Amino acid sequence: MKYQVKVGISNRHVHLTKETYEQLFDEPLTIKKEIHQIGEFASNQCVLIKTEQGILENVRIVGPFRTYNQVEISKSDAIKLGINPPVRKSGDLKNSEHVTIIGPKGEIYLENVCILSQRHIHINTNEQKKYGLQDGQIVKVLIPGPRQAFLDTFIKISENGYFEIHIDRDEANAFLLNNEDEVTLIIDE
Repeated sequence: MKYQVKVGISNRHVHLTKETYEQLFDEPLTIKKEIHQIGEFASNQCVLIKTEQGILENVRIVGPFRTYNQVEISKSDAIKLGINPPVRKSGDLKNSEHVTIIGPKGEIYLENVCILSQRHIHINTNEQKKYGLQDGQIVKVLIPGPRQAFLDTFIKISENGYFEIHIDRDEANAFLLNNEDEVTLIIDE
């Protein structure tokens, strides 16, 4: 079976705990823009990400607060920082890269926080039943156009899931994709 799914391009961003945020900022976390995943938002607050070899400026915080700290960057960003983060699912941070996060109030060195996000399709529990998908299931996605490709992508089911494939900026550029473009989800019967 084939279904069209919209593309959501993920730029570099961080997820922080409330405690970490309060070490970096004296102001409340405020919403700049709601994102498709229900209840999540791009905040007005940004941080710097620093390593011994480089700095990334204006890295947006995505809210709400999490129970763990996580930095998601692209491979291009990693090269600039001189690090080699693993490609991982969100929350899988064991043996990932270490970085310093700098805010207006101070800086924090965090170990095992930085990854390249593995491409995934968000879907809510109602749609999961409709499409017969399982959390973590690997599916094929057909990228159309002059750089056509079949990509293995995992399914991420949550109550607030909005049916959308998340890829990072480097992948989107490689396949000539823009936000809201459509790709084809292929489910084996």
